[in-house]
Amino acid sequence: MVERVKTGIPGFDEILNGGIPKRNVVLLSGGPGTGKSIFGTQFLWNGLHLGEGGVYVALEEHPVQVRVNMRQFGWDVRQFEAEGKFAVVDAFTGGVGEAAKKEKYVLKDPDDVNELVDVLRTAIKEINAQRVVVDSVSTLYLTRPAVARSIVLQLKKVLSGMGTTSILVSQVSVTERGFGGPGVEHAADGIVRLDLDEVDGELVRSMIIWKMRGTAHSMKRHIFNITDKGIIVYPDKVLKTKRYYLVSE
Repeated sequence: MVERVKTGIPGFDEILNGGIPKRNVVLLSGGPGTGKSIFGTQFLWNGLHLGEGGVYVALEEHPVQVRVNMRQFGWDVRQFEAEGKFAVVDAFTGGVGEAAKKEKYVLKDPDDVNELVDVLRTAIKEINAQRVVVDSVSTLYLTRPAVARSIVLQLKKVLSGMGTTSILVSQVSVTERGFGGPGVEHAADGIVRLDLDEVDGELVRSMIIWKMRGTAHSMKRHIFNITDKGIIVYPDKVLKTKRYYLVSE
């Protein structure tokens, strides 16, 4: 039997046959406005209510803004932080600013992957985290795409090795066909692609599970919505659209 981690995102576990296989590192890829950060924080929030500690690595947004964004969905993590069950790793500010001085886990150099790994390892250990979200991993190799795969593998070694089930958010442009960096699709255990398409003059959100090691999963493109309570996936609603993704060999 495959040990699974339930995301708690309505409809998603259903199209994944019950959840993400434990210790898997999942690449959550998509363009702007597709709901990647919401998906990641919802995954962490639901884990907290199952007694599973969580760590959120903020690479693209101020940690204060991360908490504000979560509260908009009713996900107030302050109590969990106070209890040592949740942590935000500040990989954004470089420790600059009054708010940043109050953060517990801070990278002095947000571009230093080795420092990120060290701080992340400490946070996972102290929180006893079982879930981790890195948002977004593509920030680490934006200017040097050649190292994309090695960075994802480096993170995977730590995340899987410490027993966590993780989501690496990956930014792609609206027209980009890949998953956010050369070779990253081979390094990750799973790939979930979120998209926003114009259909009959209306924007429609959809997702497809490109791959997931350790489990069978739906091969269809499912429609989802972002509500005031987070993401809802509709297993019975399929979007038929022509999309072609370029996957590196």
